[in-house]
Amino acid sequence: MPAVKSAASPPQPELIRTLGKWDLTALGVNQLIGSGIFVLPATVALLVGAAASPLAWITAAAANALIVLCFAEAATRFNQAGGPYLYARQAFGSFVGFETAWMIWLTRVASQAALANAFASYLAYPSFLPGADTGNGRVLVVSAVILILTAINVRGVRQGSWLVNFFTVTKLAALLGFVALGLLFVDPANFRGLTEPRWEGFGRSVLLLMFAFGGFEVATLPAGEARSPRRDVPAALLLTIAIGAAFYLSVQIVAVGTLPSLGATDTPLADAARGFLGPAGGLLIALGGLISIAGTNAGTMLAGPRVTYALGEREELPRIFRHVHRRFRTPDFSIGFYSLVALGLALSGTFEEMAAVSAVARLVFYAVTCAAVPVLRRQGGAQEGFRLPLGPVIPVLACLVSLTIIAGAGQSELLAGAGALVVGALLFAAGKTRPAKPLGGP
Repeated sequence: MPAVKSAASPPQPELIRTLGKWDLTALGVNQLIGSGIFVLPATVALLVGAAASPLAWITAAAANALIVLCFAEAATRFNQAGGPYLYARQAFGSFVGFETAWMIWLTRVASQAALANAFASYLAYPSFLPGADTGNGRVLVVSAVILILTAINVRGVRQGSWLVNFFTVTKLAALLGFVALGLLFVDPANFRGLTEPRWEGFGRSVLLLMFAFGGFEVATLPAGEARSPRRDVPAALLLTIAIGAAFYLSVQIVAVGTLPSLGATDTPLADAARGFLGPAGGLLIALGGLISIAGTNAGTMLAGPRVTYALGEREELPRIFRHVHRRFRTPDFSIGFYSLVALGLALSGTFEEMAAVSAVARLVFYAVTCAAVPVLRRQGGAQEGFRLPLGPVIPVLACLVSLTIIAGAGQSELLAGAGALVVGALLFAAGKTRPAKPLGGP
């Protein structure tokens, strides 16, 4: 007897594919150019010497370009949402996929902690709230930032495209103005010693800059809502890294060329702008930094908890992680868990420490994605357009670059990364009370 279709069970609605190449590029650029550009120019100058600091940015850009190329090929094989988690699970199975998702979550939570500290640093700018970055002032600001965002996200927040565009346009406009005007005041004498970096700090500086360049991978996450994901996601990734590298290098050159005391400030761009534009210029850049960091903070708080919620929904984490607030219909347990960890990390460390932890976690899933490319090739399946030349050479180089930079991390960051992998394995085991829901093919 033929089955009778039920009119009461309509098909599951599908995502609308409306995003094009430039939409995805804007998403990647907005995440890539976040808080790091307002803080790290001074940190890198302190580690390797101001004059030689552009070399660290060039090295980090080249390292990230290799990794982005691997992401671009992997993305051509999928039209679903999921990004690195999807690539790892398809290539290496559910456990590696879970650990990849877990390290993505750790990247987000450590970034949240770093961003909260960066916000406190810029809020302490003399014209805003002096003392906001030290002692009890820092504790209050960091706690307030994270707890307010937690409350907003538990109650439910709809971020319209106008808000995202506001943060992006304001941030890029401020940076373009800083570069365009600052180039007129650059002193070439500040670059004496360009080819003589302090090598003992070079590896750590590149590790920190992986935090700055991180975020391009978000362009892979909404592939299920892209019109031509196998064509447009790779293009967006390549455009994102090119635009980001151009901004970062230009900003560092202006900061070095206009601020002799670059390594001795927590607000390098604001101090540099105040030097060549006066107090109004410094205030404008500081305000741009606050807006940029606030926007990235909000976006990170929105995205981070959804990783554990998604894993809970797929029954790869205990069911409590997929709990939804009965009234507000938000993943309240995942948000609360994420926020408590972020707050603890933020209060226990500085921007630099949390950025390093975030970079180590990010490099783990970067390396997994690079390693997945040759495996995905052997598996065959759909691929349109972008394919890396030279066979396995670029994926192997990208893996080696990722592992080399990880090896340059401090003991505390390495222990934190190893501990996170162990916690991820325990959570994976705890969540395996039943088989995970199927992923589907590429």
